[in-house]
Amino acid sequence: MRDRGSAVLIHNKKVALIKRVKDGLTYYVFPGGGIEKGETPGEATKREAYEELGINVVVNECIAEIDYFGKQYFFLCDIVGGTFGTGQAEEYMDKKKGNYIPMWVEVEELSSIDVKPSEVADKIQYLFV
Repeated sequence: MRDRGSAVLIHNKKVALIKRVKDGLTYYVFPGGGIEKGETPGEATKREAYEELGINVVVNECIAEIDYFGKQYFFLCDIVGGTFGTGQAEEYMDKKKGNYIPMWVEVEELSSIDVKPSEVADKIQYLFV
């Protein structure tokens, strides 16, 4: 698997997540995806936020790096344009990959839902609760 960049968006004590429903399982992930050739992790995060959520972001500090089938970078980001929930990523169209539902979740609720990776959810609760 390749390295990936992910956006951590906090607004009104809520965090942006993508609810995944696949093969009878429900879990939540941070918006993001693979780093393409020639991209930095921050550039990939910016591109993926637009593709998956329909928003333009400014990429700020990296709050976590996780080694899991490659290096995963998690950046705090600020929304600077676009409309949340209007992303047109290709995975949204392929029903074999399950459902992708962008949503805002209360930061306080992160410990009661299945967020992947849990280490990043824990760090967000530590930083923002």
